Amino acid sequence: MSNTTQTGGTRFAALRPSSHTVRLALVVLFIIVLIVVGSTITDRFARGENFLNIYEQSTDLALVSLGQTLTILTGGIDLSVGSMISLLSTLTSGLINSDQSMVLPVCAGIILLGLVIGAINGLGVVFLKIHPLIVTLGMGAVLQGAVLLYARGPAGGTPDGFDLLAYGRVYDISVGATITIVLYLIVAVLMRKTATGRAIYAVGDEPAAAVLLGLPVRRVTVLVYALSGFFCALTAIYLVSRFGTGQPYAGQYYTLQSVTPVVVGGTLLSGGRGGVIGTLLGAYLLAVLNNLLNFMHVSTQIQLIAQGLIIMAAVSAYVERKKVA
Repeated sequence: MSNTTQTGGTRFAALRPSSHTVRLALVVLFIIVLIVVGSTITDRFARGENFLNIYEQSTDLALVSLGQTLTILTGGIDLSVGSMISLLSTLTSGLINSDQSMVLPVCAGIILLGLVIGAINGLGVVFLKIHPLIVTLGMGAVLQGAVLLYARGPAGGTPDGFDLLAYGRVYDISVGATITIVLYLIVAVLMRKTATGRAIYAVGDEPAAAVLLGLPVRRVTVLVYALSGFFCALTAIYLVSRFGTGQPYAGQYYTLQSVTPVVVGGTLLSGGRGGVIGTLLGAYLLAVLNNLLNFMHVSTQIQLIAQGLIIMAAVSAYVERKKVA
């Protein structure tokens, strides 16, 4: 058994680096190409101030996509993230209601609620034996109904200073975006250096083999969905900081958008291969693309179409590579 474990562990670790490194290099290359194209279209695009804006504007998508990456690495997916963000953001501003004394308890409660909702998703996947797509899609419908019962429009408000998370800067560098990078680095290290991180890869790569190796498949599954809920809560708090209030439909676009950086960054939808650094680069790629399209006065609807085409192209390319491997 020890030989099998060693072989399995080596296999899970060894098949990833070369192909994933190529994918990361491609994402970086595309970012560079977009920057070059944008610089030729207008000299305002290549200014430092614009790059700092791109850095800041990637924060919300990067946060929710970090949790989505973990679910996809296990071979699952979380389609409840959009509705969860809508509910949690509306509750955040509604419960704070411009009262400074309520900021810390409400934010702590929202983070806990995100963890609980995510864990319920994971428990549904584990014990109901239903595909994660169906479980989380159903949860998304429940959460969207719940938020509409709570409020039909913008709820509550925030006190002075709450916008520092979204707009606070140190030496012109966004505080929120920098915190997001720190979170990515922490998760990246944990994924590579801890037994739980390696188990997440193993569960997504070969679930049956993970069970035979004695890995805690159920616990890992619940954990990644709980963490997805955690990062949805952080995203919701960030959005309230950015807009000053929560809205029942604040998260409606994040269900698709949270998957896009994950896939573009090289994580396979089938699970087991990829990583969070690729997701961060994918979020930056989309932020640069959207910024460029804004300079070209392209509508939001066309930008959504472009994101849909990007995710289809990335999925088809990476599925083909896995078959070859």
